[in-house]
Formats: sequence, structure tokens, C-alpha cells
Amino acid sequence: MTQESLTEKLATHLMRPVDEATRQRARLHLLDWLGCVAGARRSEMAQLATKGSIESDAIGVATWLGNVLEMDDIHRTSILHPGPVIWPSVLDHGGSLPDILDCAVRGYEVTIAVGATLDAKHYGCYHNTATAGLFGSAAAHCKYDGADGKDEAVFRKRLTSALGLAGSVSGGLWQMRNEPGHTKQWHIVHAVNTGRNASRYALDGIVGPRFILEGPQGLYAATCDNPKPITFPDQWRIHEVSFKPWGACRHAHPAIDAALELKARLGALEGDILVETYDDATTFCDRPEPQTVIDAKFSIQHAVAIVASQGVPQLADFEPDGIARLADARRLVTVSAAPDITDRYPQHYGARVTCSGETVELVDTLGDPERPVSKERVIEKVRALVAWGGLPDKEADRAVDLVLNGQEAGAINVMLSEWLS
Repeated sequence: MTQESLTEKLATHLMRPVDEATRQRARLHLLDWLGCVAGARRSEMAQLATKGSIESDAIGVATWLGNVLEMDDIHRTSILHPGPVIWPSVLDHGGSLPDILDCAVRGYEVTIAVGATLDAKHYGCYHNTATAGLFGSAAAHCKYDGADGKDEAVFRKRLTSALGLAGSVSGGLWQMRNEPGHTKQWHIVHAVNTGRNASRYALDGIVGPRFILEGPQGLYAATCDNPKPITFPDQWRIHEVSFKPWGACRHAHPAIDAALELKARLGALEGDILVETYDDATTFCDRPEPQTVIDAKFSIQHAVAIVASQGVPQLADFEPDGIARLADARRLVTVSAAPDITDRYPQHYGARVTCSGETVELVDTLGDPERPVSKERVIEKVRALVAWGGLPDKEADRAVDLVLNGQEAGAINVMLSEWLS
């Protein structure tokens, strides 16, 4: 018998039905993504995406906007953001919202399944969302684009080819973090568009490599030292995805969370503040002197300075006025990596914050499965993002109703068109 590839096993894993509780969870993630898009309406990226020949439709524009504010959902152990890739991939189809939600759940599953196998060497140079997102987008498109589930062998073969085609051009280098630009958004757009094409071509008979992950010249051989085993859990992995309460890189969130708790205990954070966290957090977010909005969102010093000066971070605090205002407060924040916290990562995103002789240490941060946010908290976040994006309050009510109670994706697409026109 021919050896079964990892992508063939993954295709089989996707054939089980999506339960209603998981579908409801997906609705919350869709609502969260829509809030992120709404909040980015007035960004530079929105101006670029809506002019010239870059995008001609609302879904295309929304694809550029979903991660601009750094408030998109995140899966910890795979260190990636599935929502910005998966939701434009599935909304592109229209149709029944329950069907769209099922496609999204499967897209999340593949993105996370592949992403969770990538090792530290890969993440050192590659943007995991870009690498694994192509696989997830291909899966999300393939199920909806023609396979009706009745002929499982045909679906399995088509999906395996779609994953192979997408994976053969998968990647996305972190060099963008060393230079200004819009490459992170381009990675999302590339993943969505390439996953769509891989699926369509596979459905038309174009055959991709079966062993694209584990083959001798596959993804693991090219980009990993010690890829982790792929797993096939019973529960859909969308339940493992975290919501982000603050508009900063997720690597800065543990420090924000611990600083807020310490401030609540002390009443104020005065004087020098020591932040200890894990290696990747310092690699990406040890930025004592941010110069731009994106620098500030990737600065633990800035994020903790916000907490010390005024409390819960707001999106305005990462804008140029906030960067200038908090220069002195940032100088009081020292950031370092702690081996014990690094040892728990990426299963746990933690931090230890010390000020005035008192310390708070958090193993997990707010929004993670161990410390989940409520549906009401997600709705509150969406309301704040809609307001930040300059839309009237009624548009938040509209989004909440269409996503949490609606049955047709078309109405959501109409809403997006009106938001982004």
C-alpha cells in the first residue's frame, strides 16, 4: 500500500462534521475580525488599498485591513493569526452563513495544524501566519468550491493537491520587521489569493505534491531543524485560539496584563519597572524608543509605560502623540528574557513585572483559553473598534446581529461594502 502523506491524513481529519458549539465559537471569531477591519478604516493601509488598481471589491480591501491594528486573533503554540487569512477566504464565496462557518472552522484547523509543527528555526526567519495560512486558505476554499462531501475519496484527493500546490510556494520572511512598509499585510493577501488559486486549480485537475510537508525537499526540510509531529485532536482547534484585548503585538500582552494587575495591587506604578518575559517577546518587542505606530505596537516599554501612566491601553495611545508623550515613562521600563518563562513558551505566554519591591507573575495572559474573555467582552471590543474606525454606533449593532444571529453571508458582504466604500 502506498504510504499516506501528512496532508492526506489532514484531509481525512477535516471530513468530520462541525458541531453547533464550534460553529458558535466561529461566529465570535468572525465578529472579532470584522471589528478589526472596521477599526482600520481610517488607516494608511485603507487609503492605499482603496485607491488605484490594488483592490476592486470590499473583501479584497478587508483582506489588507484585518491585521493592521494588531488586534487579530492568535493561536499560541503555532504563533500565528488565523482570522485575517481565513475570514476573507470564506466570505469570498457568499451563500449560507452556517456553511461558511464550517469552511472557516476547517480553515482554522489546517492553519493551526501545520503552524503547530513549525519549529524555532522556522519562526526565526519566517512569518508563521504566511507559511501556514496558505494551507488554511486552500482548505477553506476547497471544501466550498465544489466538493460536496458525498465522494470522500474525490474530496480527499482534491484537498491534498490544493494543500500541496499552496505549500509549494508557502512562506513569508520576517525581514519586514526590520524595515518600514506593508509587507505583513501583503503576506495575508498572498495567503488568501494563493490558497484560493490552489483550490480552484486542484478542483480542475491540477495535481500538487502529496508530501509537501515531510518530503525530502518539502517545507520541513527547507525551513525547520526539528519539526514537531502533526496531531489530529477530536476537538476543533478554533477553541484554542485566543482573542486579543489590546492593540499591540501579542508578545507584549503578557507584560501589559501583569503590569495592570501590579498597578491594581499597588495603586500606582512609580519609579523603575522591570519586565521579564520569554525570548521571542524580547526579540520582537524590546523597543525602548519606538518611532512609528507599528514600532509602538511592538514595544513592551511603550505598552507598560501606557499602563503606568494611565491604565488600560487604548488605540490612541500607540499613535504619534502617545509615543511622544510617554518618552520619559518608557525610560523607566527595563525588559529582559527570563529562562523559566521562556521554558514555558509557546504553550504559555507569560511575564513577570516588578515595581517598588512588588512582583506580579502571570503564566497565561487575558484572552487565552485558560483566561478566556466572554462573548460580551468580544462585543465590547467590536463596539470600540467600530467607533475608532469612524462608523456610527448602529453599525456595531448591525455587525453583532448579522454575525451572531444571521444565516446568510451575503448580508455581511454588503455591510463590508458599505463600510469600505
